[in-house]
Amino acid sequence: MSKIYDLVIVGAGPSALTAAVYAAREDVDTLLLEKGVIGGLMATIDKIENYPGFPKGIEGLTLAMDFQAQAERFGARIELAEVQKIEKAKDVVKITTDTGEFRARAVLIASGNDHRKLGIPGDEYAHYCATCDGALYRDKKLAVIGGANSAIQEAIFLTKFATHIDIIVRSTIKADAVLQKRLSKYVKTGVITVHTGWTPDEIVAKDGAVVAVKTHQTDGQKEKEFPVDGVFVFAGVIPNTNFLADSGVELDGAGHIVTDQDLMTNIPGIFASGDVRSGATKQVSSACGEGTTAALAIREYLAKR
Repeated sequence: MSKIYDLVIVGAGPSALTAAVYAAREDVDTLLLEKGVIGGLMATIDKIENYPGFPKGIEGLTLAMDFQAQAERFGARIELAEVQKIEKAKDVVKITTDTGEFRARAVLIASGNDHRKLGIPGDEYAHYCATCDGALYRDKKLAVIGGANSAIQEAIFLTKFATHIDIIVRSTIKADAVLQKRLSKYVKTGVITVHTGWTPDEIVAKDGAVVAVKTHQTDGQKEKEFPVDGVFVFAGVIPNTNFLADSGVELDGAGHIVTDQDLMTNIPGIFASGDVRSGATKQVSSACGEGTTAALAIREYLAKR
């Protein structure tokens, strides 16, 4: 008979790691299962400037490593595994992964979101992490697709390497005022050019290298081609909930997990927190708060059993 953990957490982003800190400190036997990068999307952000306690900002990867070290110091374990299925059987939840099966008395789903792809020809040539891949394009021309906070922040980061960046936006720039003010400085110097009202149709590549992005005017018939050496896409996110297809866990229309005020799903013993939860604000600080709430609720759930 395989070991039964008190708590298995799906994911290792800020919400998951915070929950692990609180749970492990209470001697709750805690295991985190992460399919990709410890820290989730947070770890791919160049600098986080709105997380309390860091007036000058902090690199996402650094913050993720600190979260991990703190959780592990209290006894939480992290394993790299992709969860494929979750099912409740009596008082135990079975978690099937690509590396084997785990069982737990409670499960916290904090699997976060993944980058939304464009769904156009040439998608496979796009990058989704400026911190990871920006240095590959030193002295090159780049296109950044998207107009929200992450797109603008990462475009500014990419100016460290690229000679010029075209920001291509379907509608208008929707980034925070602080980021828009910062962006305007790069626009004035000509390092960044913003193109609003253009929708990408294809990322064109020759011999495995990107050469252009084909677009059309969002509200018209005009077409335009941007000659670039690389493309970075920040067009929103989608929840990582595919593994819940046959679980019975209730999802909203966008695929996020529905919970009650204690962050428990419609299935007792299965909780959710962070960006994957319906109604989440998708901020690191609020994800941490939800991880705390979930851990405390899980402690009470386990105590009653």
